[in-house]
Amino acid sequence: MKIQEIREIIKLVDNSSINEFSYEFEGVKVKIKKDASNAGVQAPAQPQAAAETVQAAPAPKQAEPQAAAQSEQPSETEADSNGAADQDLHKILSPMVGTFYQSPSPEEDAYVAVGTKVSADQVVCIVEAMKLFNEIEAEVDGEIAEILVKDGQLVEYGQPLFLVKSN
Repeated sequence: MKIQEIREIIKLVDNSSINEFSYEFEGVKVKIKKDASNAGVQAPAQPQAAAETVQAAPAPKQAEPQAAAQSEQPSETEADSNGAADQDLHKILSPMVGTFYQSPSPEEDAYVAVGTKVSADQVVCIVEAMKLFNEIEAEVDGEIAEILVKDGQLVEYGQPLFLVKSN
């Protein structure tokens, strides 16, 4: 299953009245749940990558970071929403489930830091999903006000990554 197909499924579920969707094909499982208590906020897609079926032993190791990332997420989101209320800040959201990277490679500097001026088409980070490295752009002209996730952290669909003070 390609990442674009997963994105399409996420959009279809988000725009529909269903709250939960599960799909399994050739060992790949995709499960999407919407959080009914928070209207307008979509619960993340939770693909169970084929790597789990191929590598049965590492699966518990993969589950632990996901749990840690999920337990950290609410506090970051709360801090994020409080900061957004105080100022007119634009949120750069993750378009997919994956791993957040601040730089193109471990040897290179981060794309942006707090205080960096960015243009709408400027790459601010990479989200890696299923061995595909997807460049995420700023979407607005402005200045990076806050980086909400850590390098190497697992991120969910729709999770805020950056706060940008718009020009």
